[in-house]
Amino acid sequence: MNILHILRSEPDETVEKFTVSMNMDNTASVVMLYEDPVDWPALVDKIFENDKVICWW
Repeated sequence: MNILHILRSEPDETVEKFTVSMNMDNTASVVMLYEDPVDWPALVDKIFENDKVICWW
């Protein structure tokens, strides 16, 4: 399963632990919205390319 993690802010220790545990048996990619610039058209493409999208506040 392909998982996309979208991070709105820099992850704390808890979020990092969750993402690592979810990625054990899956292929994962991460988009960090808190780092400029964000390629919005590419983000939309990635959302549709992945089986699961998880947004982290």
